[in-house]
Amino acid sequence: MLFYRLILSALLWPWLTLRLAWRLWRGSPDSTLDERWMRDRPAPAHARRIWVHAASNGELTAVRAALLALLARAPGLHLVLTCNTTNGRDLVAGWADPRIDARLAPVDLRPILARFVDIFQPAALVIVENELWPERLLTCHGRGLPVLVIGARMGPKSHRLWSRLPALARRLMGTITWLAPQDGASRDRFADLGLPGHRIGRDLVLKSAAATAPMPAASSSGAAALPFARTYTVLAASTHEGEEEIVLDAFIRARRQLPDLHLILAPRHPRRRNAIEAAIRSRGLAFDTRSRGAEPAARTPVYLADTLGEMDRWYAAAGMTFVGGSLVPRGGHTPFEPAAHGSAILHGPDVTNSAPAYAALAAAGAAREIENCESLAAALLELADPARQAARAAAARQALAAFNSDAALGAFFDALSRATGIPEPARDPKGNDDDLHA
Repeated sequence: MLFYRLILSALLWPWLTLRLAWRLWRGSPDSTLDERWMRDRPAPAHARRIWVHAASNGELTAVRAALLALLARAPGLHLVLTCNTTNGRDLVAGWADPRIDARLAPVDLRPILARFVDIFQPAALVIVENELWPERLLTCHGRGLPVLVIGARMGPKSHRLWSRLPALARRLMGTITWLAPQDGASRDRFADLGLPGHRIGRDLVLKSAAATAPMPAASSSGAAALPFARTYTVLAASTHEGEEEIVLDAFIRARRQLPDLHLILAPRHPRRRNAIEAAIRSRGLAFDTRSRGAEPAARTPVYLADTLGEMDRWYAAAGMTFVGGSLVPRGGHTPFEPAAHGSAILHGPDVTNSAPAYAALAAAGAAREIENCESLAAALLELADPARQAARAAAARQALAAFNSDAALGAFFDALSRATGIPEPARDPKGNDDDLHA
């Protein structure tokens, strides 16, 4: 821990100071830096609140259903929801929920974290998936704030890294009040690093909750249905650099035999818009771009859906979905959303981030793995059939039913209630509290 603090003191503090001085000298205040450094003097509402931290868009989308369920159980509760990116902050702001205050996360330095806690006075910190920042954990623990982690993921690389720092790992595990792992492998790795078994709850796959829980009307764009036939529409969801070119080439191949085919291209990072537009243009394809104000048009084969918060609309419009992050070494995004929307699932070979879910899909023959442009084009032609799409979608829903998160979310609510009193714990008719570690 001393080494970690020395590194931060030697590198981060000087960088922050110089950047701020430069901005002030130029007369252009940096709101992003002010927010991270807690210089913006926020004035939170007078309400009891929980601090929730999620890295960015994927984690925020995954946890949203759980947060809405929490707020429904505790109507007077507010959340201060921090993330690492401005895209994530803007996504949360787009939810337009007055009970949720969206901010960039404070940097992992004790004085800044202390200021954050002093201002917002959270009753607890809830961490989404794998954002285990040492000073954040230690500051909350030192203030007596419970720390809960939900959908916690610990991959083999992260486990090897923490295993090289056993004293620090044990100390950080000691700050965690309760943790719901994402899967059995993560459970074992957290236990190996020193997290006591009685602090580990049920496995919780947040994406399964996000895919099955109803969202408020505000989460929908409210726009009209797309003018494409769903059977002949493929969504490339959350694609990364190196994948769009493969998808576009496969789409061109398949469209030679199926001229009614349409592509909705939804990149993971909207900031890559210009590069993706150039890739589409270089292939001679007509397209429209969402961020430029264009609505989908039946005459246009490609629609670049480069905005945040509208994925439900695109999933609902697509009979087939290629899940991005799987043709490049990114671990793949989860299959729960396309399955929930009845869209036939295609994916690449790298699905390590959601390996159990994809294993269940493979065992049921409910998803198709593709490796390149040729296999993707062949899959699109094969699946451009309503009966096949419906059969694959039904098989996927059945295969993923085992990942139902209701019981795990209930255990999280119970754990939070026991730690903070928010929300009030459910009681059985005999007056006994629910088991915290059910």
